[in-house]
Amino acid sequence: MKILEERIKSEGLVLPDNILKVDRFLNHQIDPKLMDQIGAEFAKLFKNDRITRILTVESSGIAPAVFAGLHLGVPVVFARKHKSLTHNSNVYSADVYSYTKQVTNQISIDERFVNANDRVLIIDDFLANGQAVLGLLKIINDAGAMACGVGIVIEKSFQDGHKLITDRGIKLESLARIKSLSGNQVTFVK
Repeated sequence: MKILEERIKSEGLVLPDNILKVDRFLNHQIDPKLMDQIGAEFAKLFKNDRITRILTVESSGIAPAVFAGLHLGVPVVFARKHKSLTHNSNVYSADVYSYTKQVTNQISIDERFVNANDRVLIIDDFLANGQAVLGLLKIINDAGAMACGVGIVIEKSFQDGHKLITDRGIKLESLARIKSLSGNQVTFVK
């Protein structure tokens, strides 16, 4: 997605340890016009997959997932990282290691919001080592639902996540695929 690549190049900041900071438009401050275009692109890419529900992980995956849900006309459910008083014990859960935060979270989704009749699309902001997606795939499997695809806003193709997903035979669509962040420069996969 050319406009996304342009925003990454002009507003992204490469940090040590292969971290790309895009908080000016994606995961702190959100550009709703760009999110709308991202949602429309995901809807186009997955229009023939008969999606009934979108899953993501709080918090940075919520914006692109909601706009994709709007364009596909399906509900969006986000996995919580922390239990609250209103989040009961009837949940599907998985442990997920965060590469950026260097911490393991137990994510969970209320059993009422994903079931065996669902055809699920996972949407997330980043794909690096694939742990968030693997956690959501476990939840989808536990619910007896079908994982129909994974949509990623920004993929770091030089890390393991891409292979972990495609080796499972799951359709993966990434809007911007980064080949390298070396030398503080973003290089995209052609």
